[in-house]
Amino acid sequence: MYAKGQAVIQLMEELAPKSYAVEGDKIGLQLGTLQKEIPVALVALDVTDEVVEEAIRAGANLIIAHHAIIYRPLANLQTDTPAGRIYEKLIKHDIAVYIAHTNLDVADGGINDMMAEAIGLQVTEPLDEVHTDKLKKLVVFVPVDHADKVRSAMFEAGAGSIGDYSHCSFNIEGVGTFKPGEGTKPYLGRQGKLEQAQEIRIETIVPQSAERRVVQAMLKAHPYEEVAYDLYTLDLKTRTFGLGRAGKLQAPVTLAELCERVKAAYDVPMLRVVGDPDRMVRKAAVLGGSGSRYVRHAMFAGADVLITGDIDYHTAHDALAAGIALIDPGHNVEKIMKQGIADYLQRKLDARKWTTRAIASEVETEPFRFV
Repeated sequence: MYAKGQAVIQLMEELAPKSYAVEGDKIGLQLGTLQKEIPVALVALDVTDEVVEEAIRAGANLIIAHHAIIYRPLANLQTDTPAGRIYEKLIKHDIAVYIAHTNLDVADGGINDMMAEAIGLQVTEPLDEVHTDKLKKLVVFVPVDHADKVRSAMFEAGAGSIGDYSHCSFNIEGVGTFKPGEGTKPYLGRQGKLEQAQEIRIETIVPQSAERRVVQAMLKAHPYEEVAYDLYTLDLKTRTFGLGRAGKLQAPVTLAELCERVKAAYDVPMLRVVGDPDRMVRKAAVLGGSGSRYVRHAMFAGADVLITGDIDYHTAHDALAAGIALIDPGHNVEKIMKQGIADYLQRKLDARKWTTRAIASEVETEPFRFV
């Protein structure tokens, strides 16, 4: 059975919740509908005419991309313009387009983590904090014989983590009362009769980003027709998420050696570098996309080098004077997300027994040619 579009996107947002995005970023469903079955989802960096043709050939009716196809409100939709022709083709072939941009940059396991892992960075930290997950407390009342099942479901969905501890909860046994009304189908008791039941009050911590997922898992595992539960907003914060990553290399290398590693890891034929090729690099920072404005963030994190795209002339001079090296492999290295996200979605789809396929675009969308 194919997954519905909304179900595929729910899996995507488990990895990269919309709340992680930088304010004003153009993310989410930009064209089409998710109210349909998805036989194939195509993961792409950019949505070009060639990528749309690829989706048509593959039988994909959903494209999940990193870069938006609509940046600002449309004054018109003329189909004799380059963008208009793409919109027309997408609509005619019933292909929806969903965008995950800065929320995917920020997310654990997102683009910046993929880039950091590919070159061997250890124990990374964000360069620029953009989102802090708030905490909530979930309290639910469960019959004793279902307490383990409900707890496990909530933990599996993302509840119960405090620092480096997982599966955290507090449990009190007591007596619950209820009277099933007309038309009810109670798990315990009979209609019209006041009942008492031995129940466990389970309390656990839930990050706001996982709230909907945890509540849904709890309701699914709970045996009651009507579940009694409470959600409290706490004046506490949990993990901080941000753009870029900084981390130590497993062993020091020269800047020249790191350049070769970057070319291999990010599949680029050449790159630009600022700094002495023989200098030793122990800590590096990465940031997918355009990172000129994050040089000082990298310096503050103690990085010897920042690896990012679209470095301008004056930023390069400033970095050289400040003593931090730069490696610019281009903006297009974000293509690392194509296979990474396709693999992630396929694992999630397979675990739910859906026959939907998630595939990575093979179209090269690098606009520059090296001559």
